[in-house]
Amino acid sequence: MEQRAIRALLEQVANGSVPVDEALLKLKMEPFEELGYAKLDHHRGLRQGTAEVIYGAGKTPEQIAGIVDAMRAGGQETILITRMSRQSADAISPSHPFVYHEMGRIGIVGNLPEPDGVGTIVVATGGTSDMPVAEEAALTAQALGNQVTRLYDVGVAGLHRLLSHMEEIMNARVIIAIAGMEGALASVIGGLADCPVIAVPTSVGYGACFGGLSSLLSMLNSCASGVSVVNIDNGFGAGYLASMINHLEGKHA
Repeated sequence: MEQRAIRALLEQVANGSVPVDEALLKLKMEPFEELGYAKLDHHRGLRQGTAEVIYGAGKTPEQIAGIVDAMRAGGQETILITRMSRQSADAISPSHPFVYHEMGRIGIVGNLPEPDGVGTIVVATGGTSDMPVAEEAALTAQALGNQVTRLYDVGVAGLHRLLSHMEEIMNARVIIAIAGMEGALASVIGGLADCPVIAVPTSVGYGACFGGLSSLLSMLNSCASGVSVVNIDNGFGAGYLASMINHLEGKHA
């Protein structure tokens, strides 16, 4: 159950529309649900502010569909499914509002929430080949309630392409810089922006890139301050972290 749902339940108790015992029963049933192949963590949203995300890789289409059914039955409005195949997407019940984004291998059950983050998250890529990882990051951020601006194919091989978007870079609350090859984009953006930069190395590149290791090491050794790095191809991790940063001011207001 999300924090918003808990708050709404407590307000219903306060105004007398929901009996105390009924509310207590709902909360008692929340910690986790045993599905046999998964233990669904209903308290994730209460603890962390974000409901459990379904990692699709390695799960059967039937398992993913079953988890979605249980989450919807538990009142979850928006469900994010990462690394989802088309086959798994086809197994989702037609009774659920659902959109599959093939580029980012992301499935979203329910409607995207209205953005409630402090500012805008910019997602920038070195090249078009980095777009699958970028879409995973961007859609994750959107599903978590953030305004997202996409700047694709603005890598250092044509630096003028990036510099033509200085307004978006300067106005960003968080920037996710995604690049393969030598991974230089993160350092360049880190030297321009006054906000946190989350670098995502991708496995895009020729043989000597070692499946993304070259860009990972370049980003870890960035001379620009304020650049942090997530794992190779981890668009989800970058989008999630960017969302946490973008919600910090509202959390403590």
